[in-house]
Amino acid sequence: MNAMTEIETGYHYQLMRRAIELIDERGQVLSLEDIAREMRLSPAHFQRIFSRWAGVSPKRYQQWLALDHAKDLLATRHTTLETADAVGLSGSGRLHDLFVRWEAMSPGDYAKGGEGLDISWGWFESPFGPALVMGTEKGICGMGFSAECGTDDTMVDLVSRWPRARFSEDANALAPFVAQAFPKDGTQSAPTLFLIGAPFQIKVWEALLSVPTGHVTTYSDIARVIGSPKAVRAVGTAVGRNPISWLIPCHRALRKSGGLGGYHWGIPVKRAMLAWETAETA
Repeated sequence: MNAMTEIETGYHYQLMRRAIELIDERGQVLSLEDIAREMRLSPAHFQRIFSRWAGVSPKRYQQWLALDHAKDLLATRHTTLETADAVGLSGSGRLHDLFVRWEAMSPGDYAKGGEGLDISWGWFESPFGPALVMGTEKGICGMGFSAECGTDDTMVDLVSRWPRARFSEDANALAPFVAQAFPKDGTQSAPTLFLIGAPFQIKVWEALLSVPTGHVTTYSDIARVIGSPKAVRAVGTAVGRNPISWLIPCHRALRKSGGLGGYHWGIPVKRAMLAWETAETA
């Protein structure tokens, strides 16, 4: 992304975050004039920048940000994973539908806490605010979002995953991977991921990778598809420990009741991701 695009995408997410707060506070869909006034922008300017980010009108997008959007998704776009390839994997053409390339660290190497591993890191703007991206020569191994958690806590969180690794700031080395993660102008590319986790965690993350864009699944569905139907709580923990948010789409995992469940980087980010994908695939 160029500098202007980075500034714009971060600013647009902050508008989405404030929109979520307004919708929750008012309990209703706001008119274009009302929400533009709250954002201290003219209606025309707000409509223009909003549509550039979401691709739909503010009114339509607000409907997808509503608290019951997760329940609607579960009722209309629920995939049981076993049939994920039959419900639209080639539909939208977005990156999660492009069979992300990945490989996993061996269990023995994982047990060493990242010892001997060189990990580069850098900050980038994303549609969901500032993103901390980490990677090795094999691909992206970490992605966290700081809009709700703060930059310091986000850094500490990801670094703690691999306490014996060597970390160095090198945004330039990661830039090609990030360009794949957040393609511009609908450009299709398949990002490369390097999964660093315990065997059970990797099974859960692999299951998440099979959930198509614009669809959702449940923790119990994931538990069943990985052969551990009674391990719903353990699945939830593994989903929460996903180190590569967005690319491994843990935001698409919901409670069986239709509740959002938790999200490591903040529920507003999860809601924005789900609404953004709904807009992309509508």
